[in-house]
Amino acid sequence: MDIKELQRDIHKVAVELGWWEKERNIPECLCLIHSEVSEALEDYRDNHMESTIIVSGPKTGKPIGFPTELADIMIRTMDLAEGMGIDLEKEILKKHEYNRTRPYKHGGKRA
Repeated sequence: MDIKELQRDIHKVAVELGWWEKERNIPECLCLIHSEVSEALEDYRDNHMESTIIVSGPKTGKPIGFPTELADIMIRTMDLAEGMGIDLEKEILKKHEYNRTRPYKHGGKRA
């Protein structure tokens, strides 16, 4: 499955689960992506660097951990892109090619 197919499938699941019954609030979607970034940061800070599965309780079977939060960032981003008609694969490749032309540690900002 390539990025385009994955993006379409992720969005299809979101539609089936009711997240696109009405027009999405784009700032809210961006905040949800940001919340996944914050969850990844918390897992990093807590040294939850492996993906594990919850084995009991109401969330049994749910993957958790830093790698899972990175996946959530991508899932939310791909869903939003597909919902807005953005070919994320094309945009990633375009930006990646541009980044290849940039100088070492470009931008002049402190790390």
